Amino acid sequence: MSDAWIRTAEVNPSDQVDRGKLQIIVNTSIQNRPVADARVSISYTGNPEQTIEELRTDNNGRTPMAELPTPPLEYSMEPGMNQPYSEYTVRITASGFAPVEVSGSELLPGQLSRQPVQLVPLTPEEPYEDIVIPAHTLYGEYPEKIPEDEIKPMDESGEIVLSRVVVPEYVVVHDGAPSDSTAQDYYVRYRDYIKNVASSEIYATWPLATIEANVLAIMSFTLNRVYTEWYRNKGYDFTITSSTAYDHKWMHGRNIFDSISYVVDEIFADYLSRPNVKQPILTQYCDGQRVQCPNWMSQWGSKYLGDQGYSAIQILRNYYGQDMYINTAEEISGIPASWPGYDLDIGASGAKVRQLQEQLNTIAEVYSSIPAVNVDGVYSEATKEAVQAFQEVFGLPASGIVDYPTWYKVQEIYVAVTRIAELL
Repeated sequence: MSDAWIRTAEVNPSDQVDRGKLQIIVNTSIQNRPVADARVSISYTGNPEQTIEELRTDNNGRTPMAELPTPPLEYSMEPGMNQPYSEYTVRITASGFAPVEVSGSELLPGQLSRQPVQLVPLTPEEPYEDIVIPAHTLYGEYPEKIPEDEIKPMDESGEIVLSRVVVPEYVVVHDGAPSDSTAQDYYVRYRDYIKNVASSEIYATWPLATIEANVLAIMSFTLNRVYTEWYRNKGYDFTITSSTAYDHKWMHGRNIFDSISYVVDEIFADYLSRPNVKQPILTQYCDGQRVQCPNWMSQWGSKYLGDQGYSAIQILRNYYGQDMYINTAEEISGIPASWPGYDLDIGASGAKVRQLQEQLNTIAEVYSSIPAVNVDGVYSEATKEAVQAFQEVFGLPASGIVDYPTWYKVQEIYVAVTRIAELL
């Protein structure tokens, strides 16, 4: 079954009464290094030949934030025929790299969207890349989820491979139905995968508790696939698919909304569990409008509960039952050392601070706006300024304090810049 989609309406230019912000982030496909001085042009996807913004990337591969028209906020607050987001086409050119065009980058009112772009060296075989972002799942037409048991049987030989729940560094996404041998496989960082799916499945304008509840459901489902090695036990070489009939909708090259990104960074090691069940729960859901799914979470229903002040766990228990709990993975793979368990700020000292300083200095060799610091194990004003610069570059709240999201973002970027090559 393919994930073919259609649009049900076109954006009316007269509806573009609100504003959102769009930033383009340009890196190399090898080692994920920032590309400075790349030329970026932005146009409406419906009128791609008329450029409305021209930007350049800085030394960190970031453009300034462009403030662009969007439909009104109410379009994303109730299901309806009106497309709630505007779509932009982004063209990127840089010396020595193949040009890239991204069509359909989504922008919602009052939201900051970051459009990542990876450039490959210009060769006769790679003259350009054209990425088309399909319709959001709440707006387009996609296959319904084929129901599965939320807990996989553990009495079959080889069914459960992992002995504990581990957050993987990467997942391998099969961009199609499991049986589609022509579909491409992508190595995607786990957190980036979750952010992509959440940006594709819910609206970033929804209440924070609703976003958190949906992110927890997406992460628990994904970690169930990882823990049970579901597809590998069936003879496939991937972790999960992009087919809504089997898994979640992941969209190659799509934009990510900051409000969703923040939530994922805060809770990315969490999943949902039931008493006396080791595996993460396969938390299935549907939109609750076009498709009904008793005993699963309704996305629109979760939005309305968030409007009423329900917390994330209250939303989840409303659908999955009172014996649903939030758990935390025992291990996060692919990082040099774990979270110290407390925020690092002025006055902190010791091995964790020294590790942080060493990593920041390595990152600063690639991202020049981050100042180098003295590696002495003491969290000084200079260290705080370097942390603040790091947070500004990577879209985190620029507090200068190393909290949980900042710690793991430092680990992620450090690993990325010290590798000889990415697994791409």
